Amino acid sequence: MAYKDIQDFIQRLEAEGELCRITQEVDPYLEITEITDRVSKAGGPALLFERVKGSEYPVLMNAMGSYKRMAMALGVGNLEEKQKEIDDLIKWGFSQAKSIDIASIIPKLSIFRSFFPKKVRKAACQEVIDHNPDLSKLPVLTCWPQDGGPFFTLPLVFTRDPETGVSNLGMYRMQVFDKNTTGMHWHIHKDGSHFYQKYKERNEMMPVAVALGCDPAITYAATAPLPEGIYEILFAGFLRGKPVDMVDCVTILLQVPADAEFVLEGYVDPQEKLHTEGPFGDHTGYYSLQGEYPVFHVQCITHKKKPIYPATVVGKPPMEDCFMAKATERLFLPLLQLVIPEIVDLELPLSGVFHNCAIVSIKKRFPGQVKKVMYALWGLGQMMYTKMIIVVDADVDVHDLSTVMWKVFNNIDGKRDVVFSEGPLDALDHASPLPLQGTRLGIDATKKTPLDGHTRLWPDDIVMDSAVVRHVDEIWDQLGIEV
Repeated sequence: MAYKDIQDFIQRLEAEGELCRITQEVDPYLEITEITDRVSKAGGPALLFERVKGSEYPVLMNAMGSYKRMAMALGVGNLEEKQKEIDDLIKWGFSQAKSIDIASIIPKLSIFRSFFPKKVRKAACQEVIDHNPDLSKLPVLTCWPQDGGPFFTLPLVFTRDPETGVSNLGMYRMQVFDKNTTGMHWHIHKDGSHFYQKYKERNEMMPVAVALGCDPAITYAATAPLPEGIYEILFAGFLRGKPVDMVDCVTILLQVPADAEFVLEGYVDPQEKLHTEGPFGDHTGYYSLQGEYPVFHVQCITHKKKPIYPATVVGKPPMEDCFMAKATERLFLPLLQLVIPEIVDLELPLSGVFHNCAIVSIKKRFPGQVKKVMYALWGLGQMMYTKMIIVVDADVDVHDLSTVMWKVFNNIDGKRDVVFSEGPLDALDHASPLPLQGTRLGIDATKKTPLDGHTRLWPDDIVMDSAVVRHVDEIWDQLGIEV
């Protein structure tokens, strides 16, 4: 199911009892964060703050902050449904590579048509056009006491490669410096930063557009770890089952979603001196420290006549972004399995804040296979940031963290089963001695056999006789035990 825009999604949330409207005036400085943090950690609803101090625009928070709402955002009943769609598409693609059957291909072609955006001339996001932008009119949140200022926390940043013309959509936090400039916090590993360096070498201005508030599938797509060169708007089209309507910006040569609530149009000057940005209370649960980043100059703001401002809060998990990460875990598992076929399942624990821990179960068949899986994962895109990889056997439920830890605590020999790997780390990692790089850890918690050089007998897990289990199930209600 495709939502027309974020307001359409809000209506659906309300119909499902997943939205709370707050009519009391609240302050975007810390207060909205404190309210949202309490609700988020209690498993509460999405929040629509209708009266925000200092701004005429309502603020939407925690819209995707549960498994149910994250699935709703992608138009499915649960994330496994969308995972199966991707898995089926991959399997279908391989079957066609082996045997071309025109009759079977035709029904699938409609899927691919939904990938590609549709250009429109008239757009709701341009109902109001302001060539004298003032960012102070927007209810931009200051989330935590030590934050360097107010930050846009759900910006959809559109850029274009000056050499290839390929467009990119990313999500990079943006600190407001004054009424028409912000920071542009793109890390060195990101496409936006890569394009920035190209503009710098060419001595050209870099056009940038920022959309705020779209169909939630588009917002999620901005965070997805897609291969370089794959436009996130194409992925959003697949997720929503319908092309994304795009419109030309008013002042720059970029396109943005036609149904966005707000659009900021402007540029980054690669020759301009970098600006100090931060600190920022980040999704790691710690403040990311100050750094030097490019400045985004806002030349024009367009918006709907009655727009809603979207934001999120990041901090100690669980928060809304954790459920976005869980969507990534489920949706990208089939792609991991395509490259590393022995993988059975994947868990990214919420406490691992996306990139600090990955637990995988594998079908183990040959010596050295566990290490092969570890290094393969570290070689895949954003998986390179994973500080700890734990590998367990195929019969272990990776989502049962107690069982996983039982395997780790009992199944490893420190010298044999712990792997240290030097490589890139996320820019937000504060524990490594050097920025952007450090030591990653792999733990082999699988059962060991002579193929692993383990010549001792390995004991079986303690499991009750199945007949006894069935019998006790049958008589359980008669025993009068309350647990």
